Formats: sequence, structure tokens, C-alpha cells
Amino acid sequence: MSTKQVLFAGFGGQGILFTGKFLAYEGLLSGREVSWLPSYGPEMRGGTANCSVILSDTPVGSPIVTNPDILIAMNLPSLDKYEDATVSGGQIFVDSSLIERKVKRSDVEANYIPATKLAADENLTGLANMIILGKVLRHTELMDYKNVGRAMAKIVSAKRKNLYDLNLKAIELGYSYE
Repeated sequence: MSTKQVLFAGFGGQGILFTGKFLAYEGLLSGREVSWLPSYGPEMRGGTANCSVILSDTPVGSPIVTNPDILIAMNLPSLDKYEDATVSGGQIFVDSSLIERKVKRSDVEANYIPATKLAADENLTGLANMIILGKVLRHTELMDYKNVGRAMAKIVSAKRKNLYDLNLKAIELGYSYE
């Protein structure tokens, strides 16, 4: 796999940091070198939020992702801000429920999934982040899909263990979405 730089971006309350934490945890469980760097505006819920994750076979020199290999954009301001920073040949995943425009670049692979709408339709409100992550897992080599459960078991707290199955269902929904 070498090194993959991933940027999750959206607004506070969309589970951006949780999604990044999930991916970082799986990297650790798989024996990879990992960096997880959350960032959010002072207003938290509703403000800007992004999370940089680096998964590598070699030590990570800097946790900052300025040119992601993979961009997950959960709102239009995030796509507008980070689309041009994505590396040529990279992948951009868009929540098409909240972002009506298409990716403008032709040198990246664009993937669209109506994650927020699917979450509402399937009674998984608040889990659009995990639905889009399922789509990411299907179209990238970030992690082995069979390991989803073990990573989820590590990050869903005992207090919220009822969310374990819902998160897995959301990931499966995104993974199987065409």
C-alpha cells in the first residue's frame, strides 16, 4: 500500500472526526504507521471540521495532509476548498445529497453517493459519514473490508454499544451502493 493521505471534510456534527478515528484505528490494528489529525472550527457543531489520516508502511514524517490522495467531501464548502488540492490521479468522494455540483477536474476519479439521503431513508440518521466511508472502502485499498468489525469494536464506547450494529449497517450500505 505504501502511503495514503486521506482528508475527511465537512461540518461539525457530521461525524468527520469519528470516521477518521475509525480509519486510523484500523491502520493501527493492521500494523501500519498512522497519523490522525482532527481539526474543527471554534463553533464545533455546524462549523467547519476536517480530519487528516495518513496510513503508511513507513514512519509518517508529518501529520498534515495538504494534498490528499483521497478526499471525502461531505459539504460544498469542503469540495470547493480541497478539490484542487487533491493529487492528480487521486480520488474524490462526494455526498451528492448535500453537494449538487460535480467534481470539475478530469484527472481524478470522482465518486458520488447520496449518503445523507440514504441515511435518512434507512433510519440511520447521523450515519452518512459511515455510509460514505463504505463507498470509500469499496473503491480504495485503505483497509480490508473484513476488518470493519474489529475496528468498530475498538472505537464505539461501551456506553454507546447499541451504535455498533448501526455503524456496521451504514458501512455495508455504502459499500454495496452502486
